[in-house]
Amino acid sequence: MRLRRRRTRPEPWVPEHEDEGYDGPAQLHVGDSTIEVDVVLAGHLEPLDGRYHWYGRVVQSDAVDAAKKDGATEIGLAIADGATSAGRLAEHDAWGNMRITGLGAPPFERPAVEVTFERS
Repeated sequence: MRLRRRRTRPEPWVPEHEDEGYDGPAQLHVGDSTIEVDVVLAGHLEPLDGRYHWYGRVVQSDAVDAAKKDGATEIGLAIADGATSAGRLAEHDAWGNMRITGLGAPPFERPAVEVTFERS
């Protein structure tokens, strides 16, 4: 009987997720209304599509729940006097908070990044 040697799979590469993000007050823009909320946000550069993916949660808010119940998914999120970033309301998490996601520039400050390429 010949033994078959099992192939080992390489370790999958996972992008580094930095702990930097934002935790504090924000303004959630839904249609023509603005809702003052508290958010916890983070994000990372996704190497597969080359875009910045930001995500997090909006701390439980009856006004946000009502907007989602009325069908709102497309939102804008701004922090202090910063630019508004487009995002989407997703689903509730196990603690009653609303998940939020976005692509592109996040509503929170990110440190400058220098990218260098080596030519071979």
